[in-house]
Amino acid sequence: TIAFRRRRLLNWLPLGLTYAFLYMGRYNLSVFKDAGGLTNEQFGQIFGWGSATYGLAFLLNGPLTDRWGGRITILISAAGSAACNATMGFLYMTHRGDGLPVGLFGFLYCANMYFQSFGAVSIVKVNASWFHVRERGTLGGIFGILISLGLYFAYDWGYRISKAFELEWLFLVPSVMLLVFLFLSYLFVRDTPSRAGHRDFDLGDASSGDAGPPLRALQVIKKMMTNRIILIIAAIELCSGFLRQSILQWYRDFAKGVSIVDSYVYEHWGMVSCIAGITGGMFAGLISDHLFQSRRAPVSAVLYAVMLLGALTIAAVLIVPIGSIYAVGFTIAV
Repeated sequence: TIAFRRRRLLNWLPLGLTYAFLYMGRYNLSVFKDAGGLTNEQFGQIFGWGSATYGLAFLLNGPLTDRWGGRITILISAAGSAACNATMGFLYMTHRGDGLPVGLFGFLYCANMYFQSFGAVSIVKVNASWFHVRERGTLGGIFGILISLGLYFAYDWGYRISKAFELEWLFLVPSVMLLVFLFLSYLFVRDTPSRAGHRDFDLGDASSGDAGPPLRALQVIKKMMTNRIILIIAAIELCSGFLRQSILQWYRDFAKGVSIVDSYVYEHWGMVSCIAGITGGMFAGLISDHLFQSRRAPVSAVLYAVMLLGALTIAAVLIVPIGSIYAVGFTIAV
């Protein structure tokens, strides 16, 4: 019904924007590094430990999200990340003249990444109850728009903040925005349609008709670790994460190294990444729902073929005269 769709929009829009500003409060560290707040080595160590914290935290935060619900955990995520970012900003502000205590700063970033890990499982948990399986590909594309906006907020807003204000505002601004959307999520986000005054429905996914008791966390982990498909997906995601983070975190350093900092891609890296994420997500969602009958594996194969072609193109561009080096930025975005 129209009423249901309106209420569903009111549910996933603040949820998605909350996650976008979680991105801003995560990738602001890269802009902080680019602005001179950290050396490349310090950044690599801090982001590495933060990423490890983020990954391992899912083992705890996934079961907690199942137990508490996605609404509660997105509120925890926003509140915790806002507090960590505010503390990191205050720490830099109070040590601007006498050197940043990198160890303490790194600990705060790891704490930030712990709370960040609640965000991803929260949006999956909530949206799964509101969208039929046949809608989820398109939803993933639309929802990806909001997530990609987080890259724009982090890199382009952050880049301009670092030019106009003191560097502590790279952390204070996302902290304030997270508090705003914490309040909006508290007002509007609900775990299921029934908790928002609408009727729950058959989602058409693997949970349909499953009336048994919920599995314990260790049972779920055992099922995952003995499922060949899940293990293959995990290996794929490992490769995806490596390629994604190497591009997002180090492109501007690469651009400095090959002297293309006056390029459009360098100046608007957040916008370029955002547009790439939006178009890629919409393309993947549409072909999943309308070309591959809501199957995801063929879509992954198509996207990895594009990535392979892009990698080969970049390798070719790097060995030709320097004039064509500017094509690398756009190829990376594709």
